[in-house]
Amino acid sequence: MTDLSNGFFADGPVALPSGGPLYLQLKRWIEDAIHRGDINPGDALPSERDLAAKVDVSRVTVRKAVLQLVQDGVLVQRHGSGTFVAPPTQRVEQSLSQLTSFTEDMARRGMEVHAQWLERGLYLPSPEETIILGLSSGDQVARISRLRLTGETPLAIERASLSARVLPDPTAIGNSLYRHLDKTGNRPIRAIQRIRAANLDEENAHLLQVPVGSAGLNIERTSYLASGRVIEFTRSIYRGDTYDFVAELRIGDSPSNGGNKP
Repeated sequence: MTDLSNGFFADGPVALPSGGPLYLQLKRWIEDAIHRGDINPGDALPSERDLAAKVDVSRVTVRKAVLQLVQDGVLVQRHGSGTFVAPPTQRVEQSLSQLTSFTEDMARRGMEVHAQWLERGLYLPSPEETIILGLSSGDQVARISRLRLTGETPLAIERASLSARVLPDPTAIGNSLYRHLDKTGNRPIRAIQRIRAANLDEENAHLLQVPVGSAGLNIERTSYLASGRVIEFTRSIYRGDTYDFVAELRIGDSPSNGGNKP
């Protein structure tokens, strides 16, 4: 990590790009420095006070510029440590046409992932879980919640619900839920996913290490066995700056290509 107080930010007078509010000029100046390689990933910015004095602007202007850059993912703020240039983000493409576990999907890309457990246990089901999972009176629901990471970077939060009859001991899950279900003959063969854009609330933004209000993807997946029985209901939240969901589309059969024959 470079000491920028004795490097780039210690150089001569600053000439901000012209045009627009002052905080946007400062924002562009910092972005340009990063793009040129004058400031590198992992480098710490000077304090708000020092940067304001260097550029000859108010601390409010610096704060607004830095906040914009944090929201854009260009900078990261670490409590008690300061503000740093964010490392390059590796985007992940996930197919919408294959039903795979998170672990399997990342392994195919050569990415090593691990989980931080947030919750594992048996509970009384919510009305939503009772209906979706087809639970009876007196049934319990197994809930497992995990923060998925690659290295130190969190990618997604997964919160899965299954019947306790299927998963009587949630603590038996290793790194992959689907691998465990495969061993017990309960691995799903198809699923319906609903994806919607969302702005991350304080709890989820904190877990994913992004600013509150950052873009995210909320995904609800209902998975089925070959018999048609629902086996899993999962609600996941993905960081919007790390994931691209990809689907292959094909034109449907038509009379012109032999489909819908009389």
